Amino acid sequence: MLKVRPARVAGRFYPGDSGLLAREVDRLLAEVVVPPGEPLPKALIVPHAGYVYSGPVAASGYARLRRAGGRLERVVLLGPSHHVPFQGLVLPESEAFETPLGLVELDLAALARIPWVRRSEAIHRPEHSLEVHLPFLQRVAPKAKLVPLAVGEATPSQVAEVLEALWGGPETIIVVSSDLSHYLPYRECHAMDEGTARQILLLDPALARERACGAAPVAGFLEAARRQQMHPLLLDLRNSGDTAGGREEVVGYGAFAFFETGRGHP
Repeated sequence: MLKVRPARVAGRFYPGDSGLLAREVDRLLAEVVVPPGEPLPKALIVPHAGYVYSGPVAASGYARLRRAGGRLERVVLLGPSHHVPFQGLVLPESEAFETPLGLVELDLAALARIPWVRRSEAIHRPEHSLEVHLPFLQRVAPKAKLVPLAVGEATPSQVAEVLEALWGGPETIIVVSSDLSHYLPYRECHAMDEGTARQILLLDPALARERACGAAPVAGFLEAARRQQMHPLLLDLRNSGDTAGGREEVVGYGAFAFFETGRGHP
C-alpha cells in the first residue's frame, strides 16, 4: 500500500469537491488562448495562491501543456516552504500525493537519481506551494508521476545541480512554484513585479527574497536555464488587485514559460 500525503488545503485554496474542482480547473484552462504553433515548454514558473486569486495566472502556464496529453511522464515540481525553515532541498517520505481528483504517484526511479537529497514528511505535510498545482497537473498531464521538492535555504547552484540530474527529455516538465511581491500597495507591487519579470526574462538568478516568496527555487531554476540556454516567455503578470482582492495590500503573480534551444521557441 502506498504511503500517501493527504490533501491539506482542499476546500480552502481550491474546491474540496472533486466535481467542482475538475470543473473549476477546466474552466480556467479553457479561458486561456494558446497561439497556434507555440511549442511545448520545458519549464514553467507559476503562482501558488488560492485559485480565486492566482488561478487564472497559473492556468496561462498549464494551458500550454494540454497539447502534450499523455506524453508527459514526469513533473519535477519545486516550491518554497512557508512553515518549516531548513537548509537545502527536501523530498517527502510519502509515495503519493492526494487531491480530491485522486492520487499522484511519485516517480521513485527519478528520486533514485538524487540520493543526496534528504527526505522529511514534516516539511512537506503542511506545505501548500506544491499541492495547489496538482489539480492542474492531473487535468493536463494525467499520466505523469511527480518529483516534489521543497526548497529551503539553498544556493542557485545547489538547486541547479538537482534539476540537471532530473532534466530528462520531452517526457519531463519542470514546474517552479512562486508568487511575486507581497502586501504592497497596488502600484508599488506592479512596479516591483515588472522589474522581477525583466530579471526572470534575462535568466538572472540574483533574485532578492522580497521579490518572490519562491526566490530560492526560482533562482536555482534560472541558473539551470542559463546553463541550458533556454528561451523565456512572459505569459501573464497580475496581482490580487486585478483578480479578486482590494488594492491597498496585494500579492503579485507571474507565469513564465521556458523553451529549450533547438526545440523551437516563440
